[in-house]
Amino acid sequence: MRPLCRPSSKRRRALRPHRVPAAPRTAACALAALTLLSGCGAAGELRSAGDAPSAVEPKSLWPDLPPASAAPYDYGEGETARIPGIRVTGGDVRTLDPVAVAQAGLKARTDRDSGLDELPDGTVRQIKACRTAPDDCPVLPPYYRDLTGDGRDELVLGIRMPDRQLAVRVYMPDQGGLTRIMSTYDAVISVELADRDLIMRAPSVIPGYEYRTAWSWDDRQRAMLPTRDEILRTPEHRKAPKPPKPSAATPESATPSTGTR
Repeated sequence: MRPLCRPSSKRRRALRPHRVPAAPRTAACALAALTLLSGCGAAGELRSAGDAPSAVEPKSLWPDLPPASAAPYDYGEGETARIPGIRVTGGDVRTLDPVAVAQAGLKARTDRDSGLDELPDGTVRQIKACRTAPDDCPVLPPYYRDLTGDGRDELVLGIRMPDRQLAVRVYMPDQGGLTRIMSTYDAVISVELADRDLIMRAPSVIPGYEYRTAWSWDDRQRAMLPTRDEILRTPEHRKAPKPPKPSAATPESATPSTGTR
Protein backbone atom coordinates (compact mmCIF):
# COMPACT_ATOMS: atom_id res chain seq x y z
CA MET A 1 0.00 0.00 0.00
CA ARG A 2 1.23 3.53 -0.75
CA PRO A 3 0.07 6.58 1.23
CA LEU A 4 -1.94 8.95 -0.92
CA CYS A 5 -2.37 11.82 1.51
CA ARG A 6 -0.13 13.29 4.18
CA PRO A 7 -1.17 13.80 7.83
CA SER A 8 -2.65 17.21 8.55
CA SER A 9 -0.57 19.80 10.42
CA LYS A 10 -2.55 19.19 13.60
CA ARG A 11 -1.90 15.47 13.45
CA ARG A 12 1.81 16.03 12.72
CA ARG A 13 2.04 18.10 15.88
CA ALA A 14 0.19 15.37 17.80
CA LEU A 15 2.67 12.76 16.56
CA ARG A 16 5.67 14.46 18.18
CA PRO A 17 7.49 11.95 20.43
CA HIS A 18 6.82 12.11 24.16
CA ARG A 19 7.27 9.75 27.09
CA VAL A 20 4.37 7.30 27.60
CA PRO A 21 4.16 4.52 30.19
CA ALA A 22 4.66 1.01 28.79
CA ALA A 23 1.04 -0.22 28.95
CA PRO A 24 -0.59 2.91 27.49
CA ARG A 25 2.18 3.02 24.84
CA THR A 26 1.29 -0.54 23.72
CA ALA A 27 -2.37 0.37 23.47
CA ALA A 28 -1.54 3.54 21.56
CA CYS A 29 0.56 1.59 19.04
CA ALA A 30 -2.25 -0.92 18.49
CA LEU A 31 -4.73 1.91 17.97
CA ALA A 32 -2.40 3.65 15.51
CA ALA A 33 -1.96 0.44 13.51
CA LEU A 34 -5.72 -0.08 13.41
CA THR A 35 -6.18 3.50 12.20
CA LEU A 36 -3.69 3.01 9.35
CA LEU A 37 -5.34 -0.22 8.26
CA SER A 38 -8.77 1.36 8.21
CA GLY A 39 -7.71 4.13 5.78
CA CYS A 40 -8.37 7.88 6.01
CA GLY A 41 -11.03 8.72 8.53
CA ALA A 42 -10.64 12.48 8.25
CA ALA A 43 -9.28 15.03 5.82
CA GLY A 44 -5.51 14.89 5.50
CA GLU A 45 -5.06 11.39 6.90
CA LEU A 46 -3.57 8.38 5.13
CA ARG A 47 -5.57 6.69 2.40
CA SER A 48 -4.71 3.65 0.31
CA ALA A 49 -3.68 4.34 -3.28
CA GLY A 50 -4.31 0.74 -4.25
CA ASP A 51 -1.93 -2.03 -5.14
CA ALA A 52 1.36 -1.07 -6.75
CA PRO A 53 1.60 -2.13 -10.42
CA SER A 54 3.48 -5.35 -11.05
CA ALA A 55 6.88 -5.15 -12.72
CA VAL A 56 6.85 -6.28 -16.36
CA GLU A 57 9.72 -8.57 -17.29
CA PRO A 58 11.61 -7.54 -20.45
CA LYS A 59 10.77 -9.63 -23.50
CA SER A 60 13.71 -10.79 -25.57
CA LEU A 61 13.11 -10.52 -29.31
CA TRP A 62 14.69 -12.93 -31.79
CA PRO A 63 16.61 -14.84 -29.10
CA ASP A 64 18.16 -17.18 -31.68
CA LEU A 65 19.86 -14.31 -33.50
CA PRO A 66 23.65 -14.57 -32.98
CA PRO A 67 25.02 -11.54 -31.08
CA ALA A 68 27.39 -9.17 -32.86
CA SER A 69 30.98 -9.30 -31.67
CA ALA A 70 32.31 -6.06 -33.20
CA ALA A 71 31.01 -2.57 -33.95
CA PRO A 72 30.25 -1.98 -37.66
CA TYR A 73 31.67 1.54 -37.54
CA ASP A 74 34.41 3.26 -35.57
CA TYR A 75 33.16 6.63 -34.34
CA GLY A 76 36.37 7.39 -32.47
CA GLU A 77 34.95 7.04 -28.96
CA GLY A 78 37.66 6.55 -26.40
CA GLU A 79 40.54 7.50 -28.69
CA THR A 80 43.40 9.24 -26.93
CA ALA A 81 46.60 10.84 -28.16
CA ARG A 82 49.79 12.07 -26.54
CA ILE A 83 50.49 15.62 -27.71
CA PRO A 84 54.12 15.82 -28.84
CA GLY A 85 56.38 18.63 -27.64
CA ILE A 86 54.04 19.95 -24.92
CA ARG A 87 55.22 20.00 -21.30
CA VAL A 88 52.82 20.87 -18.48
CA THR A 89 54.64 22.60 -15.64
CA GLY A 90 53.29 21.45 -12.29
CA GLY A 91 50.34 19.80 -14.00
CA ASP A 92 48.72 23.21 -14.57
CA VAL A 93 47.16 23.41 -18.04
CA ARG A 94 46.42 27.11 -17.52
CA THR A 95 50.07 27.81 -18.26
CA LEU A 96 49.73 26.43 -21.80
CA ASP A 97 49.28 28.43 -24.98
CA PRO A 98 46.06 27.12 -26.61
CA VAL A 99 47.34 27.85 -30.12
CA ALA A 100 50.56 25.93 -29.43
CA VAL A 101 48.49 22.99 -28.17
CA ALA A 102 46.28 23.03 -31.28
CA GLN A 103 49.32 23.21 -33.56
CA ALA A 104 51.14 20.40 -31.75
CA GLY A 105 47.96 18.34 -31.85
CA LEU A 106 48.15 18.27 -35.65
CA LYS A 107 51.16 15.95 -35.29
CA ALA A 108 49.61 13.70 -32.63
CA ARG A 109 48.95 10.04 -33.35
CA THR A 110 45.94 8.41 -31.74
CA ASP A 111 46.05 5.04 -30.03
CA ARG A 112 43.38 3.84 -32.48
CA ASP A 113 43.23 5.20 -36.00
CA SER A 114 39.58 5.96 -36.73
CA GLY A 115 40.49 9.08 -38.71
CA LEU A 116 37.80 11.10 -36.95
CA ASP A 117 40.32 13.32 -35.17
CA GLU A 118 41.47 14.78 -38.48
CA LEU A 119 40.53 18.34 -39.43
CA PRO A 120 39.72 19.71 -42.90
CA ASP A 121 42.74 20.86 -44.89
CA GLY A 122 41.60 24.48 -44.82
CA THR A 123 41.25 24.42 -41.03
CA VAL A 124 44.70 22.85 -40.69
CA ARG A 125 46.21 25.66 -42.77
CA GLN A 126 44.47 28.27 -40.63
CA ILE A 127 45.78 26.69 -37.41
CA LYS A 128 49.32 26.65 -38.76
CA ALA A 129 49.00 30.34 -39.71
CA CYS A 130 47.54 31.51 -36.37
CA ARG A 131 50.71 33.48 -35.54
CA THR A 132 50.85 35.33 -38.84
CA ALA A 133 47.10 35.63 -39.51
CA PRO A 134 45.49 35.80 -36.05
CA ASP A 135 42.19 37.18 -37.39
CA ASP A 136 41.62 33.93 -39.28
CA CYS A 137 42.77 31.66 -36.44
CA PRO A 138 39.99 29.11 -35.77
CA VAL A 139 41.14 28.29 -32.21
CA LEU A 140 38.60 29.68 -29.73
CA PRO A 141 39.39 30.91 -26.18
CA PRO A 142 40.00 27.95 -23.84
CA TYR A 143 38.01 26.76 -20.84
CA TYR A 144 39.23 24.87 -17.80
CA ARG A 145 37.44 22.33 -15.62
CA ASP A 146 38.35 19.26 -13.59
CA LEU A 147 36.54 16.66 -15.70
CA THR A 148 38.42 13.59 -14.45
CA GLY A 149 37.97 14.13 -10.71
CA ASP A 150 41.69 14.10 -9.89
CA GLY A 151 41.71 17.67 -8.58
CA ARG A 152 43.47 19.13 -11.64
CA ASP A 153 41.84 21.10 -14.42
CA GLU A 154 41.60 19.82 -17.97
CA LEU A 155 41.96 22.09 -20.99
CA VAL A 156 38.89 22.37 -23.26
CA LEU A 157 39.50 23.74 -26.75
CA GLY A 158 37.07 24.60 -29.54
CA ILE A 159 38.15 24.87 -33.18
CA ARG A 160 35.85 26.46 -35.74
CA MET A 161 35.28 24.45 -38.91
CA PRO A 162 33.41 25.12 -42.17
CA ASP A 163 29.59 24.94 -42.31
CA ARG A 164 29.28 26.17 -38.72
CA GLN A 165 30.76 23.00 -37.33
CA LEU A 166 32.89 22.94 -34.22
CA ALA A 167 35.65 20.55 -33.17
CA VAL A 168 35.77 20.08 -29.40
CA ARG A 169 38.87 18.64 -27.75
CA VAL A 170 39.76 17.97 -24.13
CA TYR A 171 43.34 17.65 -22.88
CA MET A 172 44.51 16.16 -19.59
CA PRO A 173 47.84 16.81 -17.83
CA ASP A 174 49.54 13.44 -17.72
CA GLN A 175 52.96 12.65 -16.24
CA GLY A 176 54.41 16.03 -17.12
CA GLY A 177 52.96 16.00 -20.62
CA LEU A 178 49.56 16.42 -22.24
CA THR A 179 47.11 13.76 -23.44
CA ARG A 180 44.03 14.39 -25.54
CA ILE A 181 41.17 12.46 -23.93
CA MET A 182 38.30 13.62 -26.14
CA SER A 183 37.97 14.65 -29.77
CA THR A 184 34.72 15.15 -31.64
CA TYR A 185 33.01 17.61 -33.94
CA ASP A 186 29.47 18.55 -34.85
CA ALA A 187 27.24 21.40 -36.01
CA VAL A 188 26.49 22.58 -32.50
CA ILE A 189 23.75 24.66 -30.96
CA SER A 190 25.69 25.00 -27.72
CA VAL A 191 28.47 23.47 -25.64
CA GLU A 192 28.19 23.41 -21.85
CA LEU A 193 30.17 22.28 -18.83
CA ALA A 194 27.93 20.80 -16.14
CA ASP A 195 29.75 19.46 -13.09
CA ARG A 196 32.16 16.91 -14.65
CA ASP A 197 30.24 16.49 -17.91
CA LEU A 198 30.73 18.22 -21.23
CA ILE A 199 27.37 18.56 -22.98
CA MET A 200 26.91 19.25 -26.67
CA ARG A 201 23.60 20.14 -28.29
CA ALA A 202 23.18 19.73 -32.05
CA PRO A 203 20.29 20.33 -34.46
CA SER A 204 18.07 17.48 -35.57
CA VAL A 205 16.48 17.02 -38.97
CA ILE A 206 13.17 16.69 -37.10
CA PRO A 207 11.68 20.17 -36.58
CA GLY A 208 11.37 21.06 -32.90
CA TYR A 209 13.92 18.49 -31.72
CA GLU A 210 17.65 18.48 -31.00
CA TYR A 211 20.37 16.04 -30.03
CA ARG A 212 22.00 16.19 -26.61
CA THR A 213 25.23 14.29 -25.96
CA ALA A 214 26.94 14.22 -22.58
CA TRP A 215 30.62 13.27 -22.50
CA SER A 216 31.95 11.94 -19.19
CA TRP A 217 35.28 10.66 -17.93
CA ASP A 218 35.64 6.88 -17.86
CA ASP A 219 38.44 5.80 -15.55
CA ARG A 220 38.73 2.34 -17.08
CA GLN A 221 39.12 3.64 -20.63
CA ARG A 222 41.09 6.69 -19.46
CA ALA A 223 39.10 8.84 -21.85
CA MET A 224 35.93 10.91 -22.15
CA LEU A 225 33.06 8.80 -23.51
CA PRO A 226 29.60 9.80 -24.81
CA THR A 227 27.76 8.32 -21.84
CA ARG A 228 24.37 9.83 -22.72
CA ASP A 229 23.14 10.46 -26.26
CA GLU A 230 19.51 11.39 -26.73
CA ILE A 231 17.08 13.33 -28.88
CA LEU A 232 14.91 15.84 -27.04
CA ARG A 233 12.33 18.47 -27.77
CA THR A 234 13.84 21.90 -28.28
CA PRO A 235 13.18 24.12 -25.24
CA GLU A 236 10.55 26.77 -25.86
CA HIS A 237 12.96 29.67 -25.25
CA ARG A 238 15.16 28.48 -28.14
CA LYS A 239 12.45 27.83 -30.68
CA ALA A 240 12.39 30.25 -33.59
CA PRO A 241 9.35 32.52 -33.45
CA LYS A 242 6.66 31.65 -35.93
CA PRO A 243 6.33 34.20 -38.73
CA PRO A 244 3.17 36.30 -38.44
CA LYS A 245 0.31 35.29 -40.66
CA PRO A 246 -0.26 37.72 -43.52
CA SER A 247 -3.32 39.85 -42.94
CA ALA A 248 -6.16 39.33 -45.38
CA ALA A 249 -6.32 42.00 -48.04
CA THR A 250 -9.31 44.30 -47.77
CA PRO A 251 -11.59 43.49 -50.72
CA GLU A 252 -12.40 46.31 -53.04
CA SER A 253 -15.84 47.82 -52.66
CA ALA A 254 -18.47 46.37 -54.96
CA THR A 255 -20.42 49.62 -54.94
CA PRO A 256 -20.38 51.15 -58.40
CA SER A 257 -18.81 54.54 -58.74
CA THR A 258 -21.07 57.51 -58.95
CA GLY A 259 -19.22 59.36 -61.62
CA THR A 260 -20.98 61.98 -63.74
CA ARG A 261 -22.69 60.88 -66.86
